[in-house]
Amino acid sequence: MLITNYSCVKPVAKRRVQGSQWLVASVSLAFTLTHIPQAFGTSAPAPEFNSGLDGMLLEIPEVLTTTRLRQPKTRVPGSTTVIEGELIRNLGIRNLYEVFRLVPGMVVNFVGNHQPVTTYHGTVHYEQRRMQVLVDGRTAHRANLSDMDWETMPVPLELIERIEVARGPNSAAYGINAFLGTINIITRDPADTANLEATVTRGSRRNMRTFAATGNADGQYDWRLSYESRKFDGFDYQVSGPDEFPFNDGHDVQSFLYDSRVTFSPDTNLQLHAGVVDGSKYQDKHKTGELNPQNNPDMDVRDFYLQGRLNFNTSESHFFHIQASVENFDRRQQYTVRLPDSAVDCLKNGTPLYQYTYFGNSRERLCFVSQGGPDLTADVTADSEDTRMELELQNTLLVSEQLKLVSGAGFRKDVFRSETYFNGRGSDYQSRLFGNLEYSPWQWLTLNAGGNWERTSTTGESYFSPRVASNFIFNQNHALRLVFSQAVRTPDSFEQKPDWGYTLRNVSPGTYSDLEGFRVDIPAAVEDPALLTLGEPLEEETITSREISYFGQFPLNRALLSLEVRGFKDELRDMVSGVIQLKKWTIDNNVAVDQKGFEVEARLDYPATSFRASYGYLDQDTRYVGEPIIDSNGDRNLREENYAAGLLTRMSVRHSGSLAVVQDLPYGLRWSGAFYWADEFRTQFERFDTRIAKQIIQPRYTAEIAFSMQHYLNREPELSSDNNIEDQNQFFVEAGLRF
Repeated sequence: MLITNYSCVKPVAKRRVQGSQWLVASVSLAFTLTHIPQAFGTSAPAPEFNSGLDGMLLEIPEVLTTTRLRQPKTRVPGSTTVIEGELIRNLGIRNLYEVFRLVPGMVVNFVGNHQPVTTYHGTVHYEQRRMQVLVDGRTAHRANLSDMDWETMPVPLELIERIEVARGPNSAAYGINAFLGTINIITRDPADTANLEATVTRGSRRNMRTFAATGNADGQYDWRLSYESRKFDGFDYQVSGPDEFPFNDGHDVQSFLYDSRVTFSPDTNLQLHAGVVDGSKYQDKHKTGELNPQNNPDMDVRDFYLQGRLNFNTSESHFFHIQASVENFDRRQQYTVRLPDSAVDCLKNGTPLYQYTYFGNSRERLCFVSQGGPDLTADVTADSEDTRMELELQNTLLVSEQLKLVSGAGFRKDVFRSETYFNGRGSDYQSRLFGNLEYSPWQWLTLNAGGNWERTSTTGESYFSPRVASNFIFNQNHALRLVFSQAVRTPDSFEQKPDWGYTLRNVSPGTYSDLEGFRVDIPAAVEDPALLTLGEPLEEETITSREISYFGQFPLNRALLSLEVRGFKDELRDMVSGVIQLKKWTIDNNVAVDQKGFEVEARLDYPATSFRASYGYLDQDTRYVGEPIIDSNGDRNLREENYAAGLLTRMSVRHSGSLAVVQDLPYGLRWSGAFYWADEFRTQFERFDTRIAKQIIQPRYTAEIAFSMQHYLNREPELSSDNNIEDQNQFFVEAGLRF
């Protein structure tokens, strides 16, 4: 396990006791309120068993993400987790990325400046490269830095209808980004939110959130306007040795969204989505920025997107859509740097800025040893702007109940503009053809075969990702799946063709004016030129996956039990690993991963109670398989080889899971509790959440007031020693009103 900072904070026993008292009090309150009416000889009417759409349906639930076909889980070629928006809100989940703690095999943690990272089976250190993330069918990850910015995503939790997570390679449906799986966030239909509503939340660490939406539905033009503001202070402090320092790592982000559907006829409609994101992400100078920042390099965010989707139904068995979207990710980051006079000499004579000089067993950076002259100060920027334009055509044909086909084509153009990361402007292209055939020759057997052909300009080559599966169906409620799939991920633009450097401007004092406009790039800053891989072309990563899984539903006495178990064995080859820093660019196709394990997901629904559990076990073997790394002394550097392999295991955990319960109580009250855990980080992550909400229903409006708490059972930071909170009990109050 790779750890970059080994200092830690000891747990405080007193606060652990306080958290346990909150846990006992929360559960006791729920139990007491459930039984108060019986104690007084009265009882609230018991909710009737609902066999409709509230998690109690007796029909097999359907998913869309795995193959682009709407399929019951017994026919889906792979395990797919479904998380309803109502569950997210009932559990009091505060941020979008935290939803994925409910998915077996997925973990969530933080790197750098409170940068949330979500991953399925690890293989992530900073950049989240290997999962496709969609919002209403629109690709959501950044175009050319191949990363997810969860903190600025314009997806208010109130507007989520459901989230589907296809676990396992899904490139057969969505292309090279769906290397490990697909997250598909589906928002609520404007016709279902044709009202005025507002929610305000306040909580620990200056967590302030405001949401408001209004809309109208008349059957021909349904629309919704929404606004969200989120402010958060992030972690409380960072550490350096025995000392604690403030941490500038929060955010202040606002988003304005428009969603609509225009119905031209019963068979034709147009969906429109648009949004603008504006705000700041606070960056700490000790964690972010190159060349010794003197002030916090905060990042201004100016993003927007526009999406249109035209849906046609030529008959009840034939329909297709044309979808076009444009997204722009605009980030502005400026700060001041300071370099000693020795560094100025190194820049002028071509000596790498961060290069070490060895003295026996010790080493020193001579370019940072002051010679008594004045320091250089200059302004630098780390601005970037990415634009993605995407076009997709999809055709769905239901030939018969036994034979169904989805097929289509897509084209994507990514344009990048950054003096810092690309030294100018460039673009990449992707074109693809995809399809999936579902065939059920008998009632007890369903066969799926699909694939995606794709060509990308980042490598100039074409790739095909296939998937085949057999589903053996028993009694319509139970199915056994056998799935074989292969997928590729090609390097993104920044991995494949970076030109990274910082241009010095407003240089002072005047004696250094000849460095005005000087660009400090990777060769000018590299720590060890012998390890540098800049300019070496990268190849595609590959994965071969085998899955055997089971899904079943068990109708019980006034309850319904759903169970899904997945066993998998994956072979990942030519994985891109290494360090992406100005002073150390070492990425290459040099790591192989063999992994196997199993995952369990269960849900038990009663009329007024819902239980949910997930568990993932991962056995992962990661090893360096690239060319031997030779250091500047001509010796094989086993430390660097192990480091490259370890980078892909930083977010890998052997055991992880969640337990959640939602309980309806008398008097319009609802209680929920959730426990999340993941081991083999720096220390085990363990957190218990609880929420109690009171709903007031009046003829003209509905109001809700809720109180929630997050209790961290382990105060030690899980991944980085700088990710600290002062109080392991975090409290939140929320109030909502809907007309």
